[in-house]
Amino acid sequence: MPGEGALYATVRSVLIGYARCSTNTQDLTAQHHALQALGVDAEMVHVDHGFTGTKRDRPGLNKALAACRDGDTFVVTKLDRLARSLPDARDIADELTRKGVSLNIGGSIYNPHDPVGKLLFNVLGMVAEFEADLIRARTREGMAVAKANGKLRGRQPKLSKKQEAHLVNLHRGGAHTTTEIAELFGVARSTVYRAIQRAAQPE
Repeated sequence: MPGEGALYATVRSVLIGYARCSTNTQDLTAQHHALQALGVDAEMVHVDHGFTGTKRDRPGLNKALAACRDGDTFVVTKLDRLARSLPDARDIADELTRKGVSLNIGGSIYNPHDPVGKLLFNVLGMVAEFEADLIRARTREGMAVAKANGKLRGRQPKLSKKQEAHLVNLHRGGAHTTTEIAELFGVARSTVYRAIQRAAQPE
């Protein structure tokens, strides 16, 4: 009966939410509340904790996209939660469109067939990508400043010079194998080999 088909279509439509934060120290509570305010049930929210938006392959995002069916609506609070690059944002939006799934961005439904809607989507994607580039640039600048001020150091040696000299003497004494020496100092055998090689080099 037509009435039954219409009822099924109405019931089948599901809101699927997605939330993301870039670091493990950030909180997703605000996004959860915003998604629920947009009508998404708590159990239908998929999350990625500690994943940047520039990474396309995310477990939470993959599950959310896999859960979408024709007639569903994919909901995010902001476009930059979905992607931090315009190509990725377009790819995800196109995938949803092919599946017959609507994209809700903070309460606004994206219409890929509306020229103005496409323009706004591209602008939002460009802003998200620009912000990601700024974050990377600021991080590089901060590291450069810290390194110049002596506050950023490379990986510290596993053994002090005194410990390394003791290690080499044990090896030269022949009473211990490299495995035994590594266990004694709590390091990998590769560290022992490098110490031995450095000691063998002429100064």
